[in-house]
Amino acid sequence: MPDTKNQAPAESQTAFVTTGSQLYQEFLAEREEILRHKWLESERLGYDIGFERALLDWIRKHREDWRRARRQASAGAIGQPQTVSAQNTKGDMLSRSPSHQS
Repeated sequence: MPDTKNQAPAESQTAFVTTGSQLYQEFLAEREEILRHKWLESERLGYDIGFERALLDWIRKHREDWRRARRQASAGAIGQPQTVSAQNTKGDMLSRSPSHQS
């Protein structure tokens, strides 16, 4: 009979590695920015632009600057007791983005 005691921790470890990994956290932060861009652009235009259009537009207009700001924020946080959260970085990018100004 196979030992099933060792299977549960391996499965839970896999779930943690997937959801707790830095790569996954970056994906979630980027996805949230795209959804925010979708909402802002849809409000500005008066209709839902859809995720695909928002994604392509955000990549073209904002992705490079957003990633640069996140890298700078995380590099500045190394060795300091406080870290810059994704929430702060997003707010910074929105306030600097000319397409999001009203």
